[in-house]
Amino acid sequence: MVANASIFGYAEGIAKGGAPRARVAAYKVCWDIGCATADIMKGFDTAIHDGVDVISVSLGGTPGPYLQDGTSISSFHAMSKGIIVVCSAGNDGPTAGSVTNVSPWVITVAASTLDREFPSYISFNNQHIKGQSLSSTVLPEKYYPMINAADAALSNDTAVDAGICLLGTLDPKKVQGKIVVCLRGSNARVQKGEAVLQSGGIGMVLANDEMSGDEIIADPHILPATHITYSDGLKLYSYLNSTKSPLGYISIPKTKINTKPSPTMAAFSSQGPNTVSFEVLKPDITAPGVNVLAAYTKTIGPIPDKFDTRRVPYIIMSGTSMSCPHISGIAALIKAVHPSWSPSRIKSAIMTSAQILDNTGSLIKDSVLNISTPYNYGSGHVAPNRAMNPGLVYDLSITDYLSYLCSFGYNSTYLKAFLGETYSCPKVPMKMEDLNYPSISVPHLVKSNITVTRTLTNVGRPSTYKVAVMEPKDVSVTVKPTVLKFSKKGQKQKYTVTFETTKKGLEGPRFGRIVWSDGKHIVGTPIAAEFLQP
Repeated sequence: MVANASIFGYAEGIAKGGAPRARVAAYKVCWDIGCATADIMKGFDTAIHDGVDVISVSLGGTPGPYLQDGTSISSFHAMSKGIIVVCSAGNDGPTAGSVTNVSPWVITVAASTLDREFPSYISFNNQHIKGQSLSSTVLPEKYYPMINAADAALSNDTAVDAGICLLGTLDPKKVQGKIVVCLRGSNARVQKGEAVLQSGGIGMVLANDEMSGDEIIADPHILPATHITYSDGLKLYSYLNSTKSPLGYISIPKTKINTKPSPTMAAFSSQGPNTVSFEVLKPDITAPGVNVLAAYTKTIGPIPDKFDTRRVPYIIMSGTSMSCPHISGIAALIKAVHPSWSPSRIKSAIMTSAQILDNTGSLIKDSVLNISTPYNYGSGHVAPNRAMNPGLVYDLSITDYLSYLCSFGYNSTYLKAFLGETYSCPKVPMKMEDLNYPSISVPHLVKSNITVTRTLTNVGRPSTYKVAVMEPKDVSVTVKPTVLKFSKKGQKQKYTVTFETTKKGLEGPRFGRIVWSDGKHIVGTPIAAEFLQP
């Protein structure tokens, strides 16, 4: 625990880990040339040998068949030893189907925002637009000339390259002493500030492109700067294009807490559906992954480039590599409270206790403030206190996962890679959608009925649970039975869910939710139903 942790005085407070009394073992599996599969698998083997309880994996790649995925095979080995494996969902959003680390035996974590911001305003023409920034330098409070970076291109560079402030594309004669407005694009956000500074600019406004929408990120810029949304960027560009001598001012960033709405999903957070197996909904959960204060090395600057000579012990970072360890810490806490629980029980507790409402009481939204779906957040935003006492869990054994792989088409020879020994598949394969997962994903939903089965295990006191169903649009959902009575801890009860639609010509996904409650516990299960033409 560290008092007065901050970056440049922003986000100041007490810093401590998600599981403060846990011991951390770190294994290096990545190098300058990347993360080799052999190194990743060796890291898993060493961690398993060392007897860890949780493995946090903030890396990933293009999703592919489980047998060709070293992380998938290694995480199965860890799971079979009772170790919880938590993985990043990836940072390739908002592209559909971009989610990675999709094995059902790992917890796959998306990224969402905190209720904390670092507002910095760009003021111009009697307008004050809020952006985000962690700039370590500030401008004296007066108005300065502004220019659209696209209008400051060197004679041998294009307006497109200059517009996104690529290094070496800006004309110092046009930029000197001005605030430069750069468009978000292919180069790093903070590198754009270097391009402006090298050309003599005194400040930068980073405006989102259309794909980035309303997601704005606080970066440790090396010059006075602020990052604004796409819609606000249109207003600023309109002013620049219609004014002969535009003027503006960038205010000093501040730390603001209890912001609303929160959480919202990060635009970069990779999304479902699961392209390896649609029957397993991914991601599983979302956690804070935007503007997170994290410990940092003093061997390099907050911008990992030689031009940044600043040194800080903490930094603000964003990515599913930041949300993943949040879930890892929570899993460790649950393991400490319930040491006998299997990885699947802990995973279920985290998923079924999650929240789908933000701090305004509305459904969680995405980066452009549209309603999010389970393809964005899985079961919802993590609720750690509720996860400690979930009431009911969806449990899975090693045999359940092996039966799932059998249905996926793997024979006993292939399964040896996962289990380390031979395994004979059942003669009658299980339906993949019947894997006792804490979410339900149904493909090929057409006129005929589809029924899936789930089993809940009581991990609390004797109680009676009643079901509530939020049906996906155009889909009828029938749950039987509607009441589950548990007379003792450890008791299991099955229920079925039948999906039916009579409409034709439908396409795309539909989403819903099943909630079991005894008045104290809320056990939520997201539904994804995909319409594909027969």
